[in-house]
Amino acid sequence: MEKATRAKLAEIARERAQLPFHGCVEGKDSNIGPIIRFFPKWNLREADGLWCAAFVYYCCREAGFEIPYRPNECITCHLAGCIAWEEFAVSDHRMEYHKGTEAFVPEAGDIVIYDRVFINQEHDHMGVVLQRAENAIIAAEGNINNISGIIERPTDEHIRAYIRIPDGYKY
Repeated sequence: MEKATRAKLAEIARERAQLPFHGCVEGKDSNIGPIIRFFPKWNLREADGLWCAAFVYYCCREAGFEIPYRPNECITCHLAGCIAWEEFAVSDHRMEYHKGTEAFVPEAGDIVIYDRVFINQEHDHMGVVLQRAENAIIAAEGNINNISGIIERPTDEHIRAYIRIPDGYKY
């Protein structure tokens, strides 16, 4: 099997975000089944409108990263929740975790966690960085109004943290 890399993660995230995946929108049935299949106690109805972290996990798996859906480091929930990604990255010494306030330069394939993007709460959204722009990042995200896509977001106080998974990572 080919080694998992952040470059491959960014490529897959870009491709999958542009399909696009969507929940129940505009009278269409949800097509996020492939994303939530990794979470055995979740169904399409429960996931509808809440699948940004599951999209990131799906992209990681598609890129070849071997990560269980609920690593031991996840205290609050499985990796369909943004907070679980933070718990995982902070507790696994092989991962890089950088607060948004740090002087860290994100690269393609890094994971970004946001605060107060949709519901005015901490870690309420996340995505995969595709590239840096001036004072912004371009990210592939699931669940932008219940549809996946590519979006430019400012590098401001809404960025909670970046996670860098090392190339070849296996849990």
